[in-house]
Amino acid sequence: MRDWTLDACVAPDAECEAQALARQAQLTKPPGSLGALETIAVRLAALQRNALPSVDRVWISVFAADHGVAEEGVSAFPQAVTGEMVRNFAGGGAAISVLARALDAQLDVVNLGTVNDPGDIGGVRRAIVAPSSANFCAQAAMSAAQLQAALDAGADSVRLARADGAQLYIGGEMGIANTTAATALACALLARAPTELAGAGTGLDAAGIAHKVAVIERALALHADAGNAREQLRRLGGFEIAALTGACIAAAQAGLPVLVDGYIATVAALAAVRINPGVRQWLLFAHRSHERGHGVLLQALDAQPLLDLGMRLGEASGAAAAVPLLRLACALHGGMATFAQAGVSERA
Repeated sequence: MRDWTLDACVAPDAECEAQALARQAQLTKPPGSLGALETIAVRLAALQRNALPSVDRVWISVFAADHGVAEEGVSAFPQAVTGEMVRNFAGGGAAISVLARALDAQLDVVNLGTVNDPGDIGGVRRAIVAPSSANFCAQAAMSAAQLQAALDAGADSVRLARADGAQLYIGGEMGIANTTAATALACALLARAPTELAGAGTGLDAAGIAHKVAVIERALALHADAGNAREQLRRLGGFEIAALTGACIAAAQAGLPVLVDGYIATVAALAAVRINPGVRQWLLFAHRSHERGHGVLLQALDAQPLLDLGMRLGEASGAAAAVPLLRLACALHGGMATFAQAGVSERA
C-alpha cells in the first residue's frame, strides 16, 4: 500500500503573507509593538490563505489509549484511569471539556483502545486498535498494522475537522504511562539520554522518576536498531501518540494549521516532522509544559511557544488555553484602523 504519510504538504500562501505584513505596517501602532500578536496573525494569514485570518471554528481531537509499559509501574495512577477519563471527557467534566465549551470549539473524543473498555458512549468515537499497546521493554509497542491504524485514525480526525469547516486543529491525548512512551520516543528521535528528558508525568517523586529512567533505558537498548522515525514510533510510541503524529501530517497535507499542545503532543509533532519535514511549517506551539523535557523538544523544533503557565495536564488543555490569544491576534489584525483610515500621522 502507498504510504500516505510521505505525500507532499501544502505550501503556505506567500501572497497572503505579504498582504498581511503590508497591513500590519499600516495599522495605527509602532511597527512590531504588538510583538507575537503580529507575527501570529501574519503566520495564520499564510496558512489559511486569507490576508484577514480568523480562528472562530476550532476542532479539538483527544485520543485515548493504554500502554503496555504501564505494567512496569511508571505512573502514579492506575491504568484504569484511561478508560474512566474517556467517560469524563464525554460527560463534560474534564478540563478539556470545560475549555472546549468556553471556546465554543468542537470536541472530538476518540477511543483507540483501553484495558477497561467503557463501551459505546455518546460523544466518543470508537477507533479501537487493541486494548493496549505492548510493553516495549519486551517487544515493539505496536505491530506495523497497529501503527498504520493509529496513524489513519489521526488522519480521519483531520478529515472530520475539515468537513466541519475548522480553521484550526488541536490534538490532545490521554493514556496512563504515556509520558514514559513519549520520553522513550523523544530520546530515540533526538539521540538524548532519558536522564535529560524524563520528568514527573502524573506526579512521580524522585525515586519514581529514577525508575522511569531505568525502564526507558531498557527499552532504548532493546530497540536501538530502529532505523528511522516511523520505526521508532512503532516500537516506542503508543496508539494515541501515533494518532497525533498522523493528524499533524494529514493536517499539513490538507492545509489546516495545527496548534500543538504540550510535551506528549510535541513528541508526536517531532515524529511527524521527522517522517515528513513539510509538516513543520503548519505547526504553531501553544505553551511550554512544566514537564522536564519539553524545552529540549521545543528547541529541536525551533519553536517559540505562546504561553508558559506551568501546565502539564495534557488533554490539549494548554493548546485550548492559547486559543484566545490567536483570536485576539486576528481581531487586532482585522479590526484596527490604518493610519489613513484614522487620520493619524505616520512616523517620519
